[in-house]
Amino acid sequence: MDNSILLDKDSLICLWDFSATEPFRSKSKYPYTLIPHGDVSIDDKCVSLAEGQYLSIPRKDCDALNINGKDAQLTVMAWIKRQPKSFVQCEAIAGMWNETEKQRQYCLFLNLRLFDSADQVCGHVSAVGGPTPGQKWCIDASIGQTAVVYNEWTFVAFTYDGFEAKSYYNGRLDSRSLHNPYSYDHGIFDAGTQGSDFTVGAVHRLGEMGNDFVGDIARLAVFDKALTDVEMERIFTSYF
Repeated sequence: MDNSILLDKDSLICLWDFSATEPFRSKSKYPYTLIPHGDVSIDDKCVSLAEGQYLSIPRKDCDALNINGKDAQLTVMAWIKRQPKSFVQCEAIAGMWNETEKQRQYCLFLNLRLFDSADQVCGHVSAVGGPTPGQKWCIDASIGQTAVVYNEWTFVAFTYDGFEAKSYYNGRLDSRSLHNPYSYDHGIFDAGTQGSDFTVGAVHRLGEMGNDFVGDIARLAVFDKALTDVEMERIFTSYF
């Protein structure tokens, strides 16, 4: 499938489409390679993740994905087919998000279950690395309105422009009062050299990897710019 609409963007950091002879190698200007953990399978140009399986890149090997600072911008997007899990839990798609060591930066999630939500696209951001001040967990996130269903290909994404996070469902801003867009002008945490790895399909929390995403990922891309509503819609219509 033609990836030119993504590859032509100067802000693209990484694009994985899990095809060809090196399915875990990014096809963009930063050819970072994802490392599979567990018996991860590749089939028909997508990666399939079961519970306990995930992908990662050590922090030292993916400097461009270490997006941080007061003026940081980013976009994370993925083409997914979600599958049921054996228990209800947050589902991490991709980002740098280590809760155990208080090294949260950014991460695309599903199903955070904050503020009477469930199953929606969520864009987690943190300027402090640890929990939101006064809270047990980090609760800073854009949370959409529409549930991501099982067994159906869906385009999920979030952006952060230094002022607000936005969650997108199938190319459109999935608006939700107070929570999408989510106002947050504090920037992204700088965890230094010892911060989080880049992980796909799980994050480190409570001393171990968890918050598994179960299902297929056909394409994953990260940008160092917050793409616009128009750009997101064009990307969606180019593939669906």
